[in-house]
Amino acid sequence: MNLAYIPSPTISQFQIGPVTIHIYALTMLIGIIAAVWITGIRWKRYGGTFDQILDTSLVAVPCGIIGARLYHIITTPERFFGPNGDWVEMFRIWNGGLGIWGAIVLGALGAWAWMRHKHYPMALLADAIAPALLVAQAIGRLGNWFNQELYGKPTTLPWGLKLNTQGSAIGNSEQCYDGATCPTGTLFHPTFLYEMVWNLIGAALIIWIGRKTVQLLKAGSLFALYVIWYTAGRTWIEMLRIDFSHEILGLRVNVWVSICVFIAGVIAFIVIQRVGQPTPLLAERLRTSTELEARELLEREQARKAKPSRN
Repeated sequence: MNLAYIPSPTISQFQIGPVTIHIYALTMLIGIIAAVWITGIRWKRYGGTFDQILDTSLVAVPCGIIGARLYHIITTPERFFGPNGDWVEMFRIWNGGLGIWGAIVLGALGAWAWMRHKHYPMALLADAIAPALLVAQAIGRLGNWFNQELYGKPTTLPWGLKLNTQGSAIGNSEQCYDGATCPTGTLFHPTFLYEMVWNLIGAALIIWIGRKTVQLLKAGSLFALYVIWYTAGRTWIEMLRIDFSHEILGLRVNVWVSICVFIAGVIAFIVIQRVGQPTPLLAERLRTSTELEARELLEREQARKAKPSRN
């Protein structure tokens, strides 16, 4: 008998009038807001403004959500197009199924396009958003807890996750995903909690490293460190999970992706130190762009006020 465990919530959604609020979607929204806020604070320290980050977010966030969903659809097509699949499920993101790799790739492309259009240094944005992404991902993992999904192998550890059959959480129908029958009261590794803690530690480390090495590391280095840290943790956490996943040579697809991206992150970090630009130099460039924008805005406002009105 397990005397200590982490209980699962008995709800995964609630009603406000005729509207159904899914807690998974709510944690995503809170994570996005936190990421924009943290990125804005760090961007302002480089010489930019919060409005610049808000404008960029309006492009990058939708791209990231679309990319995250596309990655999940591509890696688990049977859920949507298999014999028992439902293609309409592609649009029900509140039921879970978002791949971080798709979010980063498509979100980064959207941000890069906007940064290029506005002539802002993309490397600075990458460094500003690095810890913010980890915080957002940590908050988003709470949604997995409410959904009772993405847990790991059975365990007897006192922080094991105990599932319940109340409510409509996804875990109600996916206990012991492989089809086996688990004994009543079985506890599972709370892999979403492991990743949440790992991400928060990584965010704190990246902020600390950024402050201590601002004159040493080239712009873009902190984002490379984010990739290295996240994928290192995701590799061992992914190997604990028991939800369905395609395997290659005995390893889950996401394990292989994490390993490959980890290697790419290490290579990127080395290359950035050799060919990247100093952070202070790009920060000065950003401050110049910000001052020009402020001047142009002021001139347009003065011209508008000076323009005679027609009666």
